[in-house]
Amino acid sequence: MSSKMMFYILKRVLLALMTIWIVITVTFFVMHAVPGNPFAGEKALTAEAQAALEAKYGLDKPLFQQYTTYLTDIVTRFDFGPSMTQRGRMVIDVIMDGMKTSAKLGLIAACSAALLGITLGAVAALRRNSILDKVIMVITTAFVSMPSFIMGSFLLIIFSVKLGWLPANGTTAQGLVLPVITLMLYPMAYITRLTRSSMLDVLGQDYIRTARAKGVSGKKIIFGHALKNSLIPVITYFGPMLAFIVTGSMVVENIFAVPGVGRAFISSITNRDYTMILGTTIFLASLIVIMNLVSDLLYKVVDPRIEFD
Repeated sequence: MSSKMMFYILKRVLLALMTIWIVITVTFFVMHAVPGNPFAGEKALTAEAQAALEAKYGLDKPLFQQYTTYLTDIVTRFDFGPSMTQRGRMVIDVIMDGMKTSAKLGLIAACSAALLGITLGAVAALRRNSILDKVIMVITTAFVSMPSFIMGSFLLIIFSVKLGWLPANGTTAQGLVLPVITLMLYPMAYITRLTRSSMLDVLGQDYIRTARAKGVSGKKIIFGHALKNSLIPVITYFGPMLAFIVTGSMVVENIFAVPGVGRAFISSITNRDYTMILGTTIFLASLIVIMNLVSDLLYKVVDPRIEFD
């Protein structure tokens, strides 16, 4: 590994850490600026009881002291503190429990979206302006334009309510089929369009025409040159997309009652669970930053011509 590449990796890692610190800081102070408190919904809560709860969770201390304590716990122990509404449970435990489902759901959806999207995009580019190309573009345009909550509700009504083929609850293996499809359709359509436009651009490059003039086989041109070099924009999109899907779509998880991170996040907002909101927000943002870092480093693997600056 060259010194230039090592310097680039170090610089990107430091930028990623700085971004995560900014997310933690902004989220912490914004959450504490919101009016109200997580104990406002408690029945017959006396002033003494509320003061005791605030002391238990450290909310009675000066704000900057709360911030430094919170930041220190995250850095040294990866500890987001206890949940304020799910008594006796730590935030990291709730997130990890949700990730068992969200990761499974997201990885299947993301990999399926990438595989189908790259395949359909390549086929559309190779059959440019044909009936097949137009059909693929019309379908993908519809999927890109349709919000996930509409698509999820539509699939739920058709396959669960009307036909009864699949359960509406996402707590079983069969129940995860519809959430996977719902999460997969938008990124699949976007990757299809991205692959098509990128591959059309690559197919028009001089080195592709030179390879054809030298008699290189069509398969080698498509798979060895065109498709490989057209994946760079897909990799750029795939990293953040994977992070977002793996952590769970909040809307989709609520539609199908999937016990994932997204559902826990929605519940924490409703209950004003400050520590849970902070923990899930920071966890999601950190995963997105990490996947962006991985995507940047994968550029060199896909296209060796790229130089690190």
